[in-house]
Amino acid sequence: MTLSMQKKIRPREILRQRQRRLQGVTLALLLAGLAYLAYWWLVHRDWIATDDAFVAGHLIMLKTQTDGTVVEVLAENTLCVAKGQLLVRLDGVHAGIALQQTQAELAEAVRNIVSLRAKSETLKQRVLAKQAVLEQVNHDLARFKAAAKDGAVSDQQLQTAQDKIRELDAAIKEIRAEQNGVDAQLLDSGIDNHPAVEKAKSRLRQAFLDYQRRNLLAPVSGCVAKRKVQVGDNLKAGAPLLAIVPLDDLWIEANFLESQIAGVRPGQTAEIRVAAYGDDRVYHGRVQGINPGTGSIFALLPTDNATGNFIHIAERLQVRVALDAAELRANPLQPGLSTLTRINIANTDGPVSAAPVALNGEAYRTDVYDRELDGAEQLIESIVLANRPR
Repeated sequence: MTLSMQKKIRPREILRQRQRRLQGVTLALLLAGLAYLAYWWLVHRDWIATDDAFVAGHLIMLKTQTDGTVVEVLAENTLCVAKGQLLVRLDGVHAGIALQQTQAELAEAVRNIVSLRAKSETLKQRVLAKQAVLEQVNHDLARFKAAAKDGAVSDQQLQTAQDKIRELDAAIKEIRAEQNGVDAQLLDSGIDNHPAVEKAKSRLRQAFLDYQRRNLLAPVSGCVAKRKVQVGDNLKAGAPLLAIVPLDDLWIEANFLESQIAGVRPGQTAEIRVAAYGDDRVYHGRVQGINPGTGSIFALLPTDNATGNFIHIAERLQVRVALDAAELRANPLQPGLSTLTRINIANTDGPVSAAPVALNGEAYRTDVYDRELDGAEQLIESIVLANRPR
């Protein structure tokens, strides 16, 4: 028998060893808990977090502005385009025909005004001619009356002269009434600013605009997505073609529980970790504002808690967080990516209502359509000059 086997088993010693091990484990757990508590107190105490947060951006839909058939598509999904770049081209046959028709209508309107002016002048000369004849008949009547005293002129001649005067008076009044009607259409307007001509000009501008818009341009710079248009499609005005996403203007839409947002203020700093890149890449941002209502308020069918049994469900409020522009340029993101967003709520002095959202980006305005009528006025002027008297 070995020496170890000869040793006498002592139960009290075993109990003491077990107790020391339990005390060690308990102490280790206590120290770990204290360490985690200290870590939370120093690092996470002033932060709120949510994983119900996503990258958001502008989705600018490009739609047709006139009818036509697609003859060329110059854009594809994932392709980045510049503002003003041609993306889709329509045939423009119908728009071209409408433009030719409005040009003819403008020429016709100008010639009608010229014709009215000529007619007014003609009526004026007719009045003068009738007045000359009337003056001659008045002289004849005066001579007839003087000669009638001597019996040299019959009563029939006098009556005929008087009837002729009444006839000429009526004719002059008729011509003047017709002239007044023509002058009422002319008034003091020139050919260029006559209402009928202005109306024809407006129709020509609209047709010219429709003809120009057969070429669809990118209103902003960005990447193409959701391309639906195909060559040969017969499109009506307002048909969606594709979407343009400006990747340099993104933000975070973080949905926090209603029990978390009491300390959220615009201007507070935020940290964003995108699920696609893990914890190694951290984006920094700043709170821009809080939505004025929960998601259930803006739902298509809002809940009505006044009917049936009430079950409390924690609501969420959407917080808009602006991303750091330099970090976004260095590491681009795409709208829709899931994120873990944290906001530092240590400073709660600012007002809740402030929302410093910048509206000076390309997604809020474009000048692509400012020069679509270039050339229309020159065309109008040439048509007016070609159809007015030289």
